Amino acid sequence: MGLYSTGSGAGNPLSSASMSTTPRHLLLRKPTPRHHQLGFLSTFASPLLHTSSGSRACNSSCQRSSTENIGRKITCSVLKVEDDANDESCELVSGVELSVGEGVDSINAHLFKAVKNNNGTGILLLSDIFGFEDPSTREFAYRVACNGYNVLLPDLFRGDPWTKDRPKNLFDKWISEQEPQRVAKDIATSAKWMVDEFLAAGISKKLGLIGFCFGGGKVIEVLAQDQGASFGIGVSFYGTRIDTSVASNVKVPILFISGDNDPLCPVNVLESIERSIGRGSRVVVFKGRGHGFAHRPQSFEEDEDAEQAFMMMKNWLNDGLVANTC
Repeated sequence: MGLYSTGSGAGNPLSSASMSTTPRHLLLRKPTPRHHQLGFLSTFASPLLHTSSGSRACNSSCQRSSTENIGRKITCSVLKVEDDANDESCELVSGVELSVGEGVDSINAHLFKAVKNNNGTGILLLSDIFGFEDPSTREFAYRVACNGYNVLLPDLFRGDPWTKDRPKNLFDKWISEQEPQRVAKDIATSAKWMVDEFLAAGISKKLGLIGFCFGGGKVIEVLAQDQGASFGIGVSFYGTRIDTSVASNVKVPILFISGDNDPLCPVNVLESIERSIGRGSRVVVFKGRGHGFAHRPQSFEEDEDAEQAFMMMKNWLNDGLVANTC
């Protein structure tokens, strides 16, 4: 594994800390989405997160527990960010299907909530083209929540994500149907829901924004439009179709993570965007890695780099949202 970084980001996203292993092939029930009528930090009636019996066994710091009546819960130890962090118990993550927004503007989403040691911070996660129900994306969202966050994963494609079994010659037609104004409106609806929930709970912390691929490109657009009003920090994993013209409008730092063998996300483009934004933004490039390695590793070597990338993101979020709470 080799990597290099550019930029002068605040904090040290390249620092190392203890990581727990997360089970792969995470599956979730798909109940009928419902409007969320509970406070953002209240306890949900029944956790919907569970794993298949074929999932890789957890180690001692990430364990599965189950009950007969409410399905399975997944518990995972809190990852330390300070030497004296409290590690006396495990993190518990619950999941619930939501409908956010009103009327024709409402969209489906899934909320991963850290039940124990919740740091009161919300993260909006924008998926790649495979959508919000994709197991790899949901597993990543779960892992972020396992660190104390509340992660909202919206359906950016209104029930019509790209699927691997579709003929590739239909991709251009499919992507053209994902109307940018509609996608932007759905992201804004999701962000507003999170802001409203935080205000209702009396929490003033700003949100974090994470995106992969298609969603990674949207990170720049969303933050340029927001201009620091709701979001305090961003993470873009190998963003595609990035609108570089709006980068100078971004008012918060972004961590860019990509590989130098990714034709969909050229490193020189990221470095140009990083210079336009400034504000402590940083570009981290993994040598020899292609598209999607951080949340869809295809080999042992990619899995190691994915763990390193996750650690960088974790430290970035902690430094920007938790440690520097207003």
